[in-house]
Amino acid sequence: MCWGLCSAGMIATDFCNALQCLNPSEHKITAVVSKSLEKAKKLSDEFKIPNVYTSYEEFAKDPNIDLVYLSTANIFHHPLSILMLNNGKPVLCEKPCACNTKQTEEMIELAKSKKLFFMEALWSNFSPAYKALREIIDSGTIGQIRHMDAAFFFDTFSLDIVSQHSLGGGGLLCSSVYQIWLSRFIFREEPKTITAVGTIADTGVDQSANIILTYKDGARASLFYNLDIEGRRDVYIYGSKGKIYIPGPFWSPTKIEVNGEEREFPLPKSDAKYYYPNSAGLAYEAEAVRQCFEKGQLECPAHTHSDTLSIIKVIDEVRRQLEETHQIKTTPL
Repeated sequence: MCWGLCSAGMIATDFCNALQCLNPSEHKITAVVSKSLEKAKKLSDEFKIPNVYTSYEEFAKDPNIDLVYLSTANIFHHPLSILMLNNGKPVLCEKPCACNTKQTEEMIELAKSKKLFFMEALWSNFSPAYKALREIIDSGTIGQIRHMDAAFFFDTFSLDIVSQHSLGGGGLLCSSVYQIWLSRFIFREEPKTITAVGTIADTGVDQSANIILTYKDGARASLFYNLDIEGRRDVYIYGSKGKIYIPGPFWSPTKIEVNGEEREFPLPKSDAKYYYPNSAGLAYEAEAVRQCFEKGQLECPAHTHSDTLSIIKVIDEVRRQLEETHQIKTTPL
């Protein structure tokens, strides 16, 4: 399969490095596009990518691209996914799929109408640790899930891509999306109630929040994030018969503890230097997408369109509550 990279930033670089862990005859990179010719050429030189573009329109028309990996700033996910799909390109779009529910629905409906594969790149789904966690929970090892506590304290607000409204920044879209995804992964249903309090920065995006999601039989998820301090990035899951601990970074773990017993899940072997923690694990996602593509599937069973819509709807409701409290409009357009 021939990948086209829509962006030449840090995540795209990590993705390229992760692809080196896979069979080179099954994963090739044939093109990269960026508004920065310097960045695109740098990535092209490093990974021997034959075609370099600064025009998204020309990139979208490249006949040698089988599937696009889109990892631009959040604000561009919607328009660029629409452009790629309208040019017949299947898309793996970095999380969050878009900045709001309306945009997400448009992207999914277009992909369906064009009969093209489309998936939100929420790579945690494909981690061996989370595959094992699914089996552990389903087996009843810790009984009925009663509570989940997920923390994401990561001092990244100095980065424009995180702090700027014009780029689709904010904690919900950049970080808490992982917590909200995990809540759905654990409880496998829509929350009955959503309650949130938090802070809006001067830049017009959410900087921190405490979110409570409630589920049937009184189960709940407590989600805390703050992008202006360093701290916990781990998860506790409590059941009627025991507990599970996922050390940080919880979105790409290499170990979990089940009732005090530690289990390890090594990453693919890689000597590359990654920008983000444990990014060699992106290889699991890339291979899963290739298999879906080869089978002619239009969505991935491990992370469906319904999953994506559920996550963005929670994000929209949390954002609505924060806007109401602070009397400020933060929704990226």
